[in-house]
Amino acid sequence: MAMPSDPQFHDRPDTLPPEPGAYVLLIALECELPLRLPGKPERVLTPGRYLYCGSARGPGGLRARVGRHFRHGKPERWHIDRLTAAGRMLGAWIVPGGNECALVAALSGLPVPVPGFGSSDCRRCASHLLHWPDGAPIPLRNAPF
Repeated sequence: MAMPSDPQFHDRPDTLPPEPGAYVLLIALECELPLRLPGKPERVLTPGRYLYCGSARGPGGLRARVGRHFRHGKPERWHIDRLTAAGRMLGAWIVPGGNECALVAALSGLPVPVPGFGSSDCRRCASHLLHWPDGAPIPLRNAPF
């Protein structure tokens, strides 16, 4: 599937627009991270790069939501907060006005490490978290790796 719109990569939250849209976080995990989702068996994320697709529809839009993912010491509110606390946020691709499920569909060639992660309210996607193995191409412009 084609990538929606033209995602722009940002490695700092202060460059993000305050409008609603969708995003793909790029997170580097340097050590194993055990994760347990409600009603599911524990999974262990191995070191590597992960992509998380989300949406920002509330006040402050992409700047507020993606900016939150860059912050340290925040309360755990969503599944992704465990990963951003344990890993290193390398940046995010944003699509103003975009849809997170369309981003997941465009990245569907990547492995799903934890079924149901970040998609408990979604009936179309197996997960909103994807593993980006070394050497695997992704259809995102300005990919920093």
